[in-house]
Amino acid sequence: MSLPPLRSIYTCFPGGKHKVLTMSYDDGKTEDRRLVDIFNRHGIRGTFNVNAGLQGDPRRIPFSEYRDLYAGHEIACHTYTHPTIAREPLTEVARQVLRDRMELEDVVGRPVRGLAYPNGSWSKEIMELLPMLGIRYARVVPTTGSFDMPENFLCWHATCHHNGPLLELGERFTQLFKTQYLYMMYVWGHSYEFADRDNWDVMENFCALVGGREDIWYATNIEIVDYLDAASRLQFTAAADKVYNPSATPVWLEVDKRHIEIPAGELADL
Repeated sequence: MSLPPLRSIYTCFPGGKHKVLTMSYDDGKTEDRRLVDIFNRHGIRGTFNVNAGLQGDPRRIPFSEYRDLYAGHEIACHTYTHPTIAREPLTEVARQVLRDRMELEDVVGRPVRGLAYPNGSWSKEIMELLPMLGIRYARVVPTTGSFDMPENFLCWHATCHHNGPLLELGERFTQLFKTQYLYMMYVWGHSYEFADRDNWDVMENFCALVGGREDIWYATNIEIVDYLDAASRLQFTAAADKVYNPSATPVWLEVDKRHIEIPAGELADL
C-alpha cells in the first residue's frame, strides 16, 4: 500500500476569505444611531455591549429601538448595571451577567452569549465562571496592535481602540495578502467618544477604507466564535481525502490552493 500524499489544508473564513473585521462598542448610548448608520453604509458589522439595568437614562438607546437599529449586528452583555466586577463576590457577578442576559434576550428574541467586561474589570475566577452563565466570549480592554487570532475567547483582546492608530492599522490590514494565515482586525470603543471629540470623520474614513472589500469577511463577535467552533469540529479521514462536517454551519477550506465549501451536515471529497 502506498501512502497518500500530504495535503495543504487550511481553515478559511466564509467564501474562502482569510481576513475578518469585527467591531465592538459599549454602553448603548444614543450616538450608536449614527455609528450603526456608518457601519451599514459600508457593509461593516459589529457587536454592541449594553447594560439592561440602565434603561430609562435618556442618553441610552431604548429597548423599543433595539430590533430595528441593531438589525444585522449583535447585542451582547455588559453586565446589568456596569459595576467593577473584579471587586464583587462571584455570586453577585453571576447575578449581574444573568440578569443582563435575560432582559436582553427578552428584547432581541434570541440567545445573548457575549460580554464586554465593564470598566475592563475581570479576574481569572470570573473568566472561569462565564461559561457556566452561558457566555461564550468576553472582551478585555488592553489591545494588541496586531491582527492575530485570539488564544482565549474569554480573554479576547482587540487590535485597537478607535482613538489609537486606527487608519494606519486599517491600511496595513487591507494590504495583508498571505493566505496561509488567518487575520482579524478588531476595533472597540464607545460611540459617544466621537461626539465628545467631534471626530466622527475618524470612523467615516476608516469604514470607507476597509468596507466593501471582497477579501474581508465582515462579522459580529459571536459569528467569529461560532464559525471557528464549527471549523474545529470537522472530521478528516487519515488520508485527508474526505471530511465530514457535523455542524449546522458550512465551513470553508483551502485545499492545495483550492477553496472548498464543506456543507453543513455533509461528507465531502477533498
